[in-house]
Amino acid sequence: MSDVKKVVLAYSGGLDTSVILKWLQDTYQCEVITFTADLGQGEELDPARQKALKFGIKPENIFIDDLREEFVRDFVFPMFRANSVYEGEYLLGTSIARPLIAKRLVEIARMTGADAISHGATGKGNDQVRFELGAYALMPGVRVIAPWREWDLLSREKLLQYAENAGIEIDMKHRQGGAPYSMDANLLHISYEGRHLEDPAAAPEESMWRWTVSPEAAPDQSENIQIGFEKGDPVSLNGKNLSPAALLTELNRLGGKHGIGRLDLVENRYVGMKSRGCYETPGGTILLSAHRAIESLTLDREVAHLKDDLMPRYASMIYNGYWWSPERMALQALIDHTQTYVNGTVSLKLYKGNVIVTGRESADSLFDTSIATFEDDAGAYDQKDAGGFIKLNALRMRIAASLRGKRQS
Repeated sequence: MSDVKKVVLAYSGGLDTSVILKWLQDTYQCEVITFTADLGQGEELDPARQKALKFGIKPENIFIDDLREEFVRDFVFPMFRANSVYEGEYLLGTSIARPLIAKRLVEIARMTGADAISHGATGKGNDQVRFELGAYALMPGVRVIAPWREWDLLSREKLLQYAENAGIEIDMKHRQGGAPYSMDANLLHISYEGRHLEDPAAAPEESMWRWTVSPEAAPDQSENIQIGFEKGDPVSLNGKNLSPAALLTELNRLGGKHGIGRLDLVENRYVGMKSRGCYETPGGTILLSAHRAIESLTLDREVAHLKDDLMPRYASMIYNGYWWSPERMALQALIDHTQTYVNGTVSLKLYKGNVIVTGRESADSLFDTSIATFEDDAGAYDQKDAGGFIKLNALRMRIAASLRGKRQS
């Protein structure tokens, strides 16, 4: 008899997590609670409820939670305050969803008295690390069951046979070799991995992309938009205040329409291997450009440069699963403090895959026209001061050059 009495499973309703649900029942003989998160993936979630019911899951043990506003407000926006980009390109769309899922798994475990949680992440990927680091940080004594590290269903044939024996419905696409790509979607992005993309030299098929048109097929007419910011977060689009989820949804629509936000990347996974993935992040791509533009106007130079120095480390914390770590929280406090005066409006032009900043304005602007002007500044800036400034900054180089010159003569 298993020592696990009750387990909360992160459940999508797809083939893999359906097999996991039945496997948990068979292997651990425990009560299973299913948790399905609506993060804006755009799929109908009620089928997950119906499938869970077929497995004998009690209605009160089926959790389908709309987390879209919390996801954008408490995870995506704080990450974008830091202008986070992993390895120069990736906007962390999958990574930033995992700490929220881990948080909710733990909340449900506490609520229901469960003594374990389970997930469908494989032993080769980053998600196992992200889910489990988050769970342990929030519930130190929780037991984690990771079926892909325990079972012997390590081939698709074995998985399908197990599903068939268990009476799990198998889509035709799985019988014919599986879906073309492994996909993950939420309000920030869609990711694509596997199959055709496992060859880094193979170009992604145009039919793969779901949210964005190709830049070649985008409208020939550009579109101008304005994004309003308060304390570093976007709050309005074209003068209309929107909730975090609604604003990102509309930016996704606009970016997708104009072919913005496609990425083809070979990245370094935390577990040690390289992997090739393709991403669509239309709204996030627009948001990053807009946020950097308003910061350029409102942030002190050294604060801006400090943020740029720290950003790669912050991005790695999120990518590697350390959202709930003390170091990420400490860094977040610093980042949030820098955003106090990041207020104003940014104007952008969207055109054939490009996000072009056309203007920015803020009541907290540090741009002083009376000093920066190329016209007569009426004495606001004494250009003679620059001579001493340059000489002081050159002093160490002049000394070194003089000494080397003496040694060579």
